[in-house]
Amino acid sequence: MSVNILMPALSPTMTEGKLARWLKKEGEAIASGDVIAEIETDKATMEVEAVDEGTLGRILVEAGTEGVKVNAPIAILVADGEAVPDAAPTAGAPEAAPAAQAATPAVASAPPAAAPAPAPAPVGEAAPKAGRVFASPLARRIAAQKGVDLGAVKGSGPNGRIVRRDVEAALAAPVAAPVAPKAAPQPTPTIDVPHTAVPNSSVRKVIARRLTEAKSTIPHFYVAMDVELDALLALRAQLNASSPAEGPGAFKLSVNDLLIKAVAVTLRRVPKVNASYTEDATILYDDVDVSVAVSVPDGLITPIIRNADRKSLSQISNEAKELIARARAGKLKPQEFQGGSFSISNMGMYGVKEFSAIINPPQAAILAIAAGEKRAVVKGDALAIATVMTVTLSVDHRVVDGALAAEWVAAFRSMVESPLSLVV
Repeated sequence: MSVNILMPALSPTMTEGKLARWLKKEGEAIASGDVIAEIETDKATMEVEAVDEGTLGRILVEAGTEGVKVNAPIAILVADGEAVPDAAPTAGAPEAAPAAQAATPAVASAPPAAAPAPAPAPVGEAAPKAGRVFASPLARRIAAQKGVDLGAVKGSGPNGRIVRRDVEAALAAPVAAPVAPKAAPQPTPTIDVPHTAVPNSSVRKVIARRLTEAKSTIPHFYVAMDVELDALLALRAQLNASSPAEGPGAFKLSVNDLLIKAVAVTLRRVPKVNASYTEDATILYDDVDVSVAVSVPDGLITPIIRNADRKSLSQISNEAKELIARARAGKLKPQEFQGGSFSISNMGMYGVKEFSAIINPPQAAILAIAAGEKRAVVKGDALAIATVMTVTLSVDHRVVDGALAAEWVAAFRSMVESPLSLVV
């Protein structure tokens, strides 16, 4: 029996995508787990794996096609020896079922979204009946306690099943604002000087859209403070010297590893900054999940160190190195960069003296970390030399007021300048 291969939803905000290329040809055999295509979404370029066996009977959407709607048929999978139909089975027929699932994403740049989209169902598996809500017992209990309508929640579990994180995401999701009418498209200006026009990828487009929305809809304000690093640098050198040269217990801490830990512990001590805004309530997160901005060829991506306040420095260091390496290789899984309760952006390695970062919605804050440099400081009544960096906290004023932001930055400075609490 022929089966439609449908355009899968590969990111929480995806409604359509670009079919970048086919990795299988018509008539070629497909085994479960084979990568059959690459799809460019609003989050990343992702490989798509088959979850059933058969033959790629007919390609319905050619490589390079943009604007392919989620759940639209893109190809037909047939059994060995089966005749290939001229067209996709009628929508709603038993044969029409998603035939692929996301494998590993390539590059992604958008900040975490509030509510995950439903995962596509495997080949040949019937979709849930209309009107019936599939949810785990824990998700149902939380929804009942919090007054969440499960019928309005998109599930991210197997076959669209609603799980705990979907209900929590629904609680954290801001109420959508009315969509304004689209303005008429503006013609591309004529440029008389020599130039090269580089088409915007889906990733670049979503960066532009989400950052514009963040700056337009979130009332940002900024609190900057100078922080001395000498004690932190001394602790780092001491800890690295104590690490085994090799083996499972070996580690090499970076300054950024210690700053991630300092951010996480500060969020635990000043928890009202570990939050999100919605029209009905301010959401205070129980877990401290730190998103770390990482530069990749087509923008940036924010892999997450989850429960960073509970992890040792060596755990954070090893996990961060692995996540960053896989981010730059395009091997992150969606759950490794979607979510997070607070972000940091460190441009110290570029020698940047000071900068302000744009908030990753729905988070309430992001910390911009600049370069550490030798500066003249006053200690007591005398001048001295210290290694100093400037940090700038960008906050959502709907969630965090000025006094709270100042309290958080002061607590962070105290943590960095007296860093022994990071190892106890």
